[in-house]
Amino acid sequence: MSKILTVPVALGKRSYDIITGAGLLERAGTIIAPLLSAARTVIVTDKTVHQLHGDILSKALDAAQIDHSFIILPPGESQKSFTGLNHVLDGFFKAGLSRKDVVIAFGGGVIGDLTGFAASIFKRGCGFIQIPTTLLAQVDSSVGGKTAINNAYGKNLIGAFYQPRLVLADIDVLKTLPPRELKAGYAEIVKYGLLGDSAFFNWLDDYGADVLSLNTDITAKAIATSCQTKAHIVAQDEYETGRRALLNLGHTFAHALELEAGYDGDLLHGEAVSIGMIMAFEFSAQQGFCPQSDIDQLKAHMTKLHMPRPGDIAQLFKHPDTLLGHMEQDKKNESSNLTLILARKIGDAFVETRADKQAVCNYLISTAKRLGHA
Repeated sequence: MSKILTVPVALGKRSYDIITGAGLLERAGTIIAPLLSAARTVIVTDKTVHQLHGDILSKALDAAQIDHSFIILPPGESQKSFTGLNHVLDGFFKAGLSRKDVVIAFGGGVIGDLTGFAASIFKRGCGFIQIPTTLLAQVDSSVGGKTAINNAYGKNLIGAFYQPRLVLADIDVLKTLPPRELKAGYAEIVKYGLLGDSAFFNWLDDYGADVLSLNTDITAKAIATSCQTKAHIVAQDEYETGRRALLNLGHTFAHALELEAGYDGDLLHGEAVSIGMIMAFEFSAQQGFCPQSDIDQLKAHMTKLHMPRPGDIAQLFKHPDTLLGHMEQDKKNESSNLTLILARKIGDAFVETRADKQAVCNYLISTAKRLGHA
């Protein structure tokens, strides 16, 4: 039997556990029951997750005598919108929930972000539980309390910091994910090694293929280590006033690429992060912060595991000035300054709050030329 690993997120009265392992969904009712003020809940999910795993969760809740209903959304990033938010809130009201009730986000990052934000504003805040069903959500978006929706100006620009009561990460549900989704999640795992743990990056260089093939104990260790890193940073800086920004390594570039792609599914968030981290290291080297040898090591790792790289989405680099404009809308920016997470080496990232916009523009132009855009 595989191990069940528990990672605490220490936030005083808002503390909670991240529980990782195999077979957790089948036991969800008994795990969740103590967190409910009444034996009822509403589960927000999407059509794909509901078809694959809805019956297992429903039976687990029935076994614990927890009354429940589902709000089932279409899959996709487009649900992180005011329309999607209103649909979820309407479902909460129709279910007769009170602010003392707890709802469940059962899906990937889109469902987690949307449900968490809905919970944060429903009757000024009800509780919610994360049951993430993608690797990316298990190691990143379900942990730390960031909730949000998108709008025309960019990704996650409307939201709140709102912590879950529990994160339940069942490795078994990952077996239904296509390889593309697993790689998208793996990008976020690599991020934790790059930003502050070179030993973990080196471990991933040895065992990354085992993570992607879902070796149970190896994958559990990768998830738990990632969550431990994030939990430690979140406990130090819950509201991202300083150190927590490190968790956005590669994300400013990534969000710009996602916006340029149009959130239509052609570019997954984790794919954009994979590419964005390479870009952050390349720009760091261009500015004299990071040695070329570390970039080569990162690129070699990504190539070995067939992870997304800038050349895979060359068409999105056609208009460097537009990408820079997208980056200027990033929520980490202050005043007219551009904030980037850059690197001195693998395992040593830092926050640059006054990145040189012209230097960024020049980097984007040179990248576009390298990828075939005159």
